[in-house]
Amino acid sequence: MILRETKLKIDNLVGQDEDLVIDGKSFSSRLMLGTGKYKNTDLALSSIMISQASIVTVAVRRLQSSNILDDSNILHGLPLDTVWLLPNTAGCTTVQEAIRVASLGHEICKRLGQVNNKFVKLEVISDPQYLLPDPIGTLKAAEYLVNKGYSVLPYMYPDPILARQLEEIGCSTVMPLASPIGSGQGLQNIENLQIIIENSSVPVIIDAGLGTSSDAVKSIEIGASAVLVNSAIANSQSPELMAKAMQLGVKSGRYSYLSKRMVKSDRAVPSSPSTGLLF
Repeated sequence: MILRETKLKIDNLVGQDEDLVIDGKSFSSRLMLGTGKYKNTDLALSSIMISQASIVTVAVRRLQSSNILDDSNILHGLPLDTVWLLPNTAGCTTVQEAIRVASLGHEICKRLGQVNNKFVKLEVISDPQYLLPDPIGTLKAAEYLVNKGYSVLPYMYPDPILARQLEEIGCSTVMPLASPIGSGQGLQNIENLQIIIENSSVPVIIDAGLGTSSDAVKSIEIGASAVLVNSAIANSQSPELMAKAMQLGVKSGRYSYLSKRMVKSDRAVPSSPSTGLLF
């Protein structure tokens, strides 16, 4: 009886957890997936399905060189009635280029049936060596796209001031990097990430550099609304298994965040009572 009541209580608490909401649209998963670097399309699709991700991002420039309705195109296999497409401007080095590619992304979404999808993951990266986002270019492109009615999800260096500026001009989220793209180094700027999370009124999505499921756990544990993962899954020895690990990691981190961890102590605190002992 007690076990059943405890299970019902836990199920009720878990059921009360709110969905991820971006610009008024709800998503059941806090794990977002990229589609690059997989050995083949079937493996990418299988990993996405196993992850139960609600949002999948695709580089528009990569789609430009192929027929989006071709059987070999990853978009052909995605269940677009349940998966929300997030076109991204990866590979763009200037403001003008990013704006043009964002527009193409919207047209692709319309062609695939997501007519009202004006989401765009904004990337303006002029640094070919370290792939760090251009803060000024990102801000300019974001402001233009917001004014054109786009839901802008900007990829950015973990700079709390820039995060505030992007929110003030109307971005739907901020997406600070954990560490350089594809590096797998994990959370290298955790203090800055925590400042951004504490001061943001929009969802904070930690993007780039996550290497394994424990990085996803920690990201959500410190209060991030979601994580976006690509290389950690695609470059693992078993992408499908890592996709499952990431899915469970995000859930674990969220439950831990909602539980509110114990207060740290600078000394040991006994678990057993020191009074009322038999001897």
